[in-house]
Amino acid sequence: MLGVLGVVYGDIGTSPLYALRQSVKATGSVDPDSVLGVLSLITWALTIVVTIKYVLVITRADNRGEGGVLALTALVLRHAGPKSRARWWFMTAGLIGASLFYGDSVITPAISVMSAVEGLNVASPVFETYIIPITLVLIVALFAVQRHGTGHVGSFFGPVMVLWFGTLGILGLSGIAQEPRVLLALDPLYALWFVVADPLRAFLLLGAVVLAVTGGEALYADMGHFGREPIRRAWLYFVFPALLLNYYGQGALVLYDPRTLDNPFFRLAPGWALFPLVALASAATIIASQAVISGAFSITNQAVHLGYLPRVRVRHTSADERGQVFVAKINLFMCLAVVALVLLFQSSSNLATAYGIAVTGAMSIDSILGLVYMTGARGWHPLAAFSLFGLFLAVDFAFFGANLLKFIEGGWFPVIIAALILVLMTTWMQGRVKLAERRARDALPLPLFLETLRPGHPDRVPGTAVFLTSNTEVVPAQLLHNLKHNKVLHDRVVLLSVRTEDVPSVPETERIELNHLDQNFHTLVLHYGYMEEPNIPRALAQCRKGQFHFNLMETSFFLGREKVVLAPRHWWFERMRIRLFIFLSNVMLNATEFFRLPTNRVIEVGGQYEI
Repeated sequence: MLGVLGVVYGDIGTSPLYALRQSVKATGSVDPDSVLGVLSLITWALTIVVTIKYVLVITRADNRGEGGVLALTALVLRHAGPKSRARWWFMTAGLIGASLFYGDSVITPAISVMSAVEGLNVASPVFETYIIPITLVLIVALFAVQRHGTGHVGSFFGPVMVLWFGTLGILGLSGIAQEPRVLLALDPLYALWFVVADPLRAFLLLGAVVLAVTGGEALYADMGHFGREPIRRAWLYFVFPALLLNYYGQGALVLYDPRTLDNPFFRLAPGWALFPLVALASAATIIASQAVISGAFSITNQAVHLGYLPRVRVRHTSADERGQVFVAKINLFMCLAVVALVLLFQSSSNLATAYGIAVTGAMSIDSILGLVYMTGARGWHPLAAFSLFGLFLAVDFAFFGANLLKFIEGGWFPVIIAALILVLMTTWMQGRVKLAERRARDALPLPLFLETLRPGHPDRVPGTAVFLTSNTEVVPAQLLHNLKHNKVLHDRVVLLSVRTEDVPSVPETERIELNHLDQNFHTLVLHYGYMEEPNIPRALAQCRKGQFHFNLMETSFFLGREKVVLAPRHWWFERMRIRLFIFLSNVMLNATEFFRLPTNRVIEVGGQYEI
């Protein structure tokens, strides 16, 4: 639970820095009805969206312990059927949800850290010119420590977050003591009355209220780091009560003195505690960013192994938790995007206008896929499922619609980030399909090839040749090239395929699928989960249990180095996407490193395909 507090709940835990301030300002009034209406909306948004939807319901949709929109998509696709028409829609929804998560991931560090540093303005206006430089230094430092791993970061950050949430509760209690009537907002009727009295104003207000629930989707994405139960217990017994106390304390302070609306969070603290609170808030907001950063690493790792993104170097940072990973390229991309956001928007109030579209879009997709999974795979009664998820979708769509109105003011930034990621994913997937079709067009069926072999024709040389291929039913191109140029085959030939299943991990007993053919040919399929790192030498060593031995010093690994060229017949948009696919193919991590092959035993054979 200490690690959970340090990694999972940092995002939503720092929302009190700006959520109530922006929400009350959005009403255009500080009268009691407006303040109590805002508090009631925040209370029940946290209850419905985070507590009921994510903590109690969506976390049940885990793929062997892993969470996140791609894990949920894999669960839905598993039960959709390989030829189902809905399969394409579900996959598209999952990719859009993952892309939107990246869009949200770059805003959270910017708005969280900047809102904390802006607390210095409460002490003295002299700090105004130092806000952005201090923010940038803290952000760069945050991304610099990511290489040490989620577990180490979480254990270091956990005690700080315990202090942070405890401080939230104490500050909130001090504010409530000044104006106890603020507790009336616990009644959902105040939210209902506020909506009925002025539906348009209430709808516009949702664009700010959503700031209080951002982090729910990161909670789900980070589930694989620590497990479901610690996440649930930490929220229900510690995080949720502390957040409510602080929001109500701020609301009470604004009712008592409307002038404190400029920064009600820091105004709750006595003068002597202001600088320590700014320091604690800065530390907490750095930690807040950890939730979405860790989630982005998890999503990337899943996307690579499921074939949605090209191979990148993914480093596992824990021997105990397979979900704790670090992706250097994503870390650098997010750092640059966050720095650009800070320089572009200049203040947390301006950043608040950019927040919302990505996170509410991702939440809506979680609800849709969750409904499909619970009714199709978990066997929930349709009436119960549609009633519960209908409530979730009504809330999600209301938040999403309200935030769409902020598109011009800044909501375009996360949408552009999400669109770029979506283009990368769809381009990579479609390019791989086209390349596979092009390979299949020239492929020679393996049984037909084996029939042509005769003793002594061609010559067989000592040793084992392992040919990596995506399809063990046909002859790999690199085998044909080797035979054409060198006129020989090895004594033993193995066609090896590595397949990623739609589960986080595959038991060792199900890892290897070995078949023996004529002419001392063999097909070997290695099965891995999408959260595992393929290690071919280790898998070959396990073949000894089946009396199939490999001596690496007598084994050569043949890889195909394919050059993809653009066919001249495509229209301009398709040409651009194929060029992007070619670029991604050229920069992705090479197979030797990805599969942990011994570099001195690898032979690459070139080939060219036109698509």
